[in-house]
Amino acid sequence: MVSTRAQTAAGTKPDDFPWGRAPYPVLVADAAGLLVQRNDAAQALLPAARPGARLADVVPAWLAAAHRSMRLPAPRAACESDVPLSGVIAERRFEAHPSVGDDGTVAWWLVDDTDHQLVREALRMERERTAFLAKASSTLLSSLNLGRCMDVTAQMAAENLADAALAIAPARGERLPVVTCLRGGKPVTSQETVDPDDVPGLGEALRGFPPVPSRWLDPASAPAWMIPEGFGPIGAIVITPLPGHGVPAGALVLLRKEGSAAFTEEEEVFARLFAARSGAAMSAARLYAEQTQITEVLMRELLPPALHQISGVDFAGSYRPSADHERIGGDFYDVHPSTVEGDPSLVTLGDVCGKGLEAAVLTGKIRNTLHALLPMADDHQRMLTLLNTALVNSHHTRFVTLVLASAVREGSGVRVRLTSAGHPAPLIIRRDGTVEEADTRGTLVGVLPEVRARTTAVQLGPGESCILFTDGITEARGGPLGDSQFGEERLKRALAGCAGMPAEGIVEHIQMLASQWLGGRRHDDMAVVAISAPRTHHLSAVDGHTRGRYTA
Repeated sequence: MVSTRAQTAAGTKPDDFPWGRAPYPVLVADAAGLLVQRNDAAQALLPAARPGARLADVVPAWLAAAHRSMRLPAPRAACESDVPLSGVIAERRFEAHPSVGDDGTVAWWLVDDTDHQLVREALRMERERTAFLAKASSTLLSSLNLGRCMDVTAQMAAENLADAALAIAPARGERLPVVTCLRGGKPVTSQETVDPDDVPGLGEALRGFPPVPSRWLDPASAPAWMIPEGFGPIGAIVITPLPGHGVPAGALVLLRKEGSAAFTEEEEVFARLFAARSGAAMSAARLYAEQTQITEVLMRELLPPALHQISGVDFAGSYRPSADHERIGGDFYDVHPSTVEGDPSLVTLGDVCGKGLEAAVLTGKIRNTLHALLPMADDHQRMLTLLNTALVNSHHTRFVTLVLASAVREGSGVRVRLTSAGHPAPLIIRRDGTVEEADTRGTLVGVLPEVRARTTAVQLGPGESCILFTDGITEARGGPLGDSQFGEERLKRALAGCAGMPAEGIVEHIQMLASQWLGGRRHDDMAVVAISAPRTHHLSAVDGHTRGRYTA
């Protein structure tokens, strides 16, 4: 049944309707929910919307519900304060703006907001993707561990780009490192013994070439090892390279379940943007790992050795580089056991001019040269002369101070021959606490055409020690006011209190005192070596029992 008002409106000429030719669709309905009038644009949008029809029968539910809400008290206030309603009509998105008349009718202006909505949605997605890429860069570059970078790559890709993701690194031998992650799960690492070229696009990606686009890949071609456990049939697959710094860092595989939408061209481009960041992080991590391994191999040859007792002589050494973050520097020491039992072992302790890596490199060369000169270890002067010739004729401008010590067990004591070349003279700790300075002096090595040095011999009784040290100990600047050197006199007093101590205890004590004196201030490299004659151990029978006692 059509109301009188609807009949009247239906008979009205289009020109009598003030909004009849408005560019926006306009629908006018009364409080009962009957359509009173509509303009030409509304008729084109909603052909069934004729005057007299029930509004709920000819418009989408969201617009009908909005009209019913206008029957609530104070509808004008609601119109003024509420955000415009919106919904879909004929696959387009419209905003509905109500205008309430004095007679209780409501004119609904429908504004096509589809383009604006698409722009807003695109802007929102772009912001989300930008934020995701920024987070990915920050997370990936926060670690230089290759395994961690692969875990993050697979997990972030699974959470944001696909239902599952695989981060694959170039093969190591016959094994392919793979990290697999399901959305909502944790990364799982595996080593696959497979041929990447058996998977379309994977071999190319691992070699750094863009693979076949995803829409050309057949999900049925994915091997079993590529499908995570419990994933189900694959609906779409993307394989994209992970570009590194000049070399490929690996490949990223994205999987979507059967029934999910295929990857769009826009999603492929976004996946490549993510892959570029992941590849850079993985490449940096791999480069760091390779450099670390090389450094460790080289460092192993430059680090001072661990010392122990050799042929009845106790040896102990301690080294502290000038910077706490460094492990090597310009100070060094070595102990070369004799190849013939009963011959002296050679101890070398030196200080290369400078500090840090450059000094450490020259230190390594000097140590290797001294090792090559071991056949003439009994002739200190000849060893120094040959080393001096090698340094003078090299491109290095640095020099070295050096102490050579040949130590051999003689009865219960130890005989030590000492030769200093531009280095602080060794100190001898006697049993009674007396500290003596060895009578040896010499010129620097690597400066003058000839090097001259005086050799002296000392005899160590049981419990006595000979201490070799670098000037980093005596020149350590600190103390109460921070500007005083530790000095030789203070060192001698400290050594006097070390009478009878084992070699290892002496070097640790000296390094501790020097560190306390420094108080955290900057310092030079510091090295200490102790050569000690062990206390003798005799067995005696007392009351029928065998007991041990030490005698000095």
